[in-house]
Amino acid sequence: MSESTAVARKGADARSEATLLPPVDVVEDASGITLYADLPGVPKDKLSLQVEAGTLTIEGEVALPVPEGMEATHAEVSLPRYRRAFTLSKELDVDKVAAELNNGVLKLRIPKAAHAQPKRIEVTVG
Repeated sequence: MSESTAVARKGADARSEATLLPPVDVVEDASGITLYADLPGVPKDKLSLQVEAGTLTIEGEVALPVPEGMEATHAEVSLPRYRRAFTLSKELDVDKVAAELNNGVLKLRIPKAAHAQPKRIEVTVG
């Protein structure tokens, strides 16, 4: 993977620092989408999820403990932050997002809005 694909720049953020793009899988079914993002080393208290103006933003800061008095001599994760943004469909109900972080994997479930859900129409014989 080249550095240009692994690094994104924060545009509007005043801090404007380089970040890692976490790998993401998105699965859609009839009732909504489930998003899985790999965020190794990011604890719950360093994870930020935000939906604003139809954009979902995932940000996390890596917090790998180094014992006191020691220093890392080799680190393959040189950028301590993850950031990824997605434009959400208007069919999704962003007020009902459910998030779960387990073993470094973030799972987000975003259901479709009631108006976008498939409806079964009962047919009666008269």
